[in-house]
Amino acid sequence: MKTEGLTQEQINERHAVKMAKKKAARDKILARKTREKGLLMVHTGKGKGKSTAAMGLAVRAIGSGMKVGIVQFVKGAWETGEREVLAKFPELCTMRAMGEGFTWDTQDRERDIAAARSAWDYAKQIIADPSYKLVVLDELNIVLRYGYLPLSEIVETLRSKPESLHVLVTGRNAKDELIEIADLVTEMGDVKHHFRDGVKAQVGIEF
Repeated sequence: MKTEGLTQEQINERHAVKMAKKKAARDKILARKTREKGLLMVHTGKGKGKSTAAMGLAVRAIGSGMKVGIVQFVKGAWETGEREVLAKFPELCTMRAMGEGFTWDTQDRERDIAAARSAWDYAKQIIADPSYKLVVLDELNIVLRYGYLPLSEIVETLRSKPESLHVLVTGRNAKDELIEIADLVTEMGDVKHHFRDGVKAQVGIEF
């Protein structure tokens, strides 16, 4: 919008007209969005923030009175800020850290597979429980990347989840088959990270 030679009042009037047109176009689009359904969402990519965003979504759901189940497939019994917060809502949130750390920590493939299976069996239970409205499968993509669980089983379970249930899967290297059936896929980009400059994981930021 060219404003050269215009008074402030004229600029404001033009702005108001432009915003009114934008609002009308936006309202027209929103009027066509009438469906409601439980979403299958995926947070993937090399950038930081996939699990953090998932925890933020869990907090939003809890704030709306929705029951949330969180299954952490890789993270073990780490002391994290989100766990402390979510523990204050036991009637609306169950959070289980069922992993034993990254595979390079355990160095025991069979043990990792057993932990992944135990976590997935629990995840299937809460997916089938109608009291849950959101289920977060944190770092499930990592488990699938290493082949600890059959991809076909996960895809079939998520494809046939209850219609009203929201499910969020996190972790880098999401499988194409999972992306294909998802309703929403967000890829976190890795532009710059303090870790490369020798800065360690920070309390309240990474955990």
